[in-house]
Amino acid sequence: MNTSPAPDLDTAMVLGIAATALPFARSPEDQAEHWLRILRMHGDAGVALQALGVSEAPLEAGESGGARERGAAEESHPDVVQAVTEQAVRVAAHRDAQVVGAGDVLVAVMYVYGADFDRVLRIHGTDHDEVLERLGIEMPADAEL
Repeated sequence: MNTSPAPDLDTAMVLGIAATALPFARSPEDQAEHWLRILRMHGDAGVALQALGVSEAPLEAGESGGARERGAAEESHPDVVQAVTEQAVRVAAHRDAQVVGAGDVLVAVMYVYGADFDRVLRIHGTDHDEVLERLGIEMPADAEL
């Protein structure tokens, strides 16, 4: 029987909070910032991000507010929570995991948001390579960062 991994409790909370918070984001980068703030408080993603020193507040200023309104992530995925969820399931399946963890969601956010999430990680003092190394998760072969 080949079933897809299901979200664990932390992951279900992350996805629920994101579904509530993301409609208030002004841009894909703002959405990426919301994801980071949510993920740093839950599961293996939270452990990894906090170990890397990712805090609630950015270490450096991001782009000027509203410079990139409604961009790539939203245009290609009107329901980004669904897109992230589907990608997280693929990441977990790639690891042969029984459940989708918050770390899988973090990797999925990297995939769905690409450069927007990279900028958010950078202003919080890290990058996707450090995060992936800390998580011990590899990006699936079809994912490009």
